[in-house]
Amino acid sequence: MNPSRSGSGALGGLSLTRRSALRQAACGFGQLALFGLIAGEARTATATNPLAPKQPHFSPRAKQVLFLFMHGGVSHVDSFDYKPKLAEMNGKPLPIPKPKFEFAPTGNLLASPWKFSKYGQSGIEVSELFPEIGSMIDDICLIRSINGADQVSHGPALLNFNTGSGVFARPSIGAWALYGLGTENQNLPGFISLSPSLYHGGAQNYGSAFLPASFQGTRIGDGGTPFQQAVLSNLQPGDDRTLQRLQLDLLAQRNREHLTRTGDDPRLEARIAAFEMSFQMQMEAPAVMDLARETDATRKLYGVGEEPTDEYARQCLLARRMIEAGVRFVQVNYSYPRNYWDAHGDLRNNHSSNAKKVDKPIAGLLKDLKNRGLLDETLVIFGTEFGRTPAAQGTDGRDHHPHAFSIWLAGGGVKGGIAYGKTDEFGYYVEENKVTMPDFHATVLHLLGLDHTRLTYRHAGRDYRLTDVHGEVLDAILA
Repeated sequence: MNPSRSGSGALGGLSLTRRSALRQAACGFGQLALFGLIAGEARTATATNPLAPKQPHFSPRAKQVLFLFMHGGVSHVDSFDYKPKLAEMNGKPLPIPKPKFEFAPTGNLLASPWKFSKYGQSGIEVSELFPEIGSMIDDICLIRSINGADQVSHGPALLNFNTGSGVFARPSIGAWALYGLGTENQNLPGFISLSPSLYHGGAQNYGSAFLPASFQGTRIGDGGTPFQQAVLSNLQPGDDRTLQRLQLDLLAQRNREHLTRTGDDPRLEARIAAFEMSFQMQMEAPAVMDLARETDATRKLYGVGEEPTDEYARQCLLARRMIEAGVRFVQVNYSYPRNYWDAHGDLRNNHSSNAKKVDKPIAGLLKDLKNRGLLDETLVIFGTEFGRTPAAQGTDGRDHHPHAFSIWLAGGGVKGGIAYGKTDEFGYYVEENKVTMPDFHATVLHLLGLDHTRLTYRHAGRDYRLTDVHGEVLDAILA
């Protein structure tokens, strides 16, 4: 063939015809055909709504998740893990070795300032910090044997709880749930984080990392702003909705043309989807966020309009309205810097004041979900990044303690009125049924009908999953 007609290029100083280049390529025309198929699949994927409802791997026990996150580290030995040995040995040295890795030095054992009482037919002991939550204990599955993988600082511990890794950038559990299941209500975000902290991991705690940006959480408010002021910016519809629709269609058309010219860009695809979502939200979200539509009795149940419960009560009530509207995953944060369980000192005042703010709203939320028939299909999680040391920091504080702590679950296919796992007589180490973060995450996904070993995403040459290569479902707590 005449190079002047076929065209030629230079490679290592040698003249190369188009035909030669194709013949010497690894797959020649087959490779070009493969590229064409991949491009076609990419265009199909782009045209498909990534948030459309998807079939789970098996029949789910829960359809939605409502995650109550307590930032700072709630002391397990002062709340849900009764340790009379601490009172017996108050002020004495710990007779067993302390963990090799601690955040700060601690001294002798410190008795809990609060009394514990048995609640419900199950007779599970709960601290007087949480009498309202205690009254709901027969609907709660208490896990006393969480192990946080030595993540002893707030940032890594929060990320470990929310994403499965305290070291690497990984998608949050809410993003994985949205990726696996999509969302029922296409007029609202499928994953919402209420008043998240902008510190200690920040947006990574509700982010999508290497998953497409469509699966990241939508933030409403932040931990530094009173929630009464929290709004979704630019949510009010324009004066002429028909004109607004035409403008949005034109913008989407131009963005699609840009994608065609430049190739796939997940960020731009997410931006296109976000504009469309915002347009739809203008019609439905203001009504969902309007707590004035609730009865006086319901607002009183949560503690709205009362102090000190008003702020967190508004978050919990809004979360219930979002669950009722079909949002897949709602995270309700009690967040730094305004609200914080980090009791390095002044333990009594810190935990007492914080508990008074959240105890009634959380119990009201459980009662409301149950009364409306929503609790059976909604998994409620009460979690914190770590517990506190049974030994004292200073004279009246407790340090970070990831080695053993407590969380609880309710509704959504878990057994109520049980306490799973056990720590030693001081609350220092897990003694029975250790639950790691991969175990916890695997169980949450299982309750949603997702097999954690099959929910994978290809990134950087390997398949990733929320639980990495670990995790066992806690079958003993399943209803």
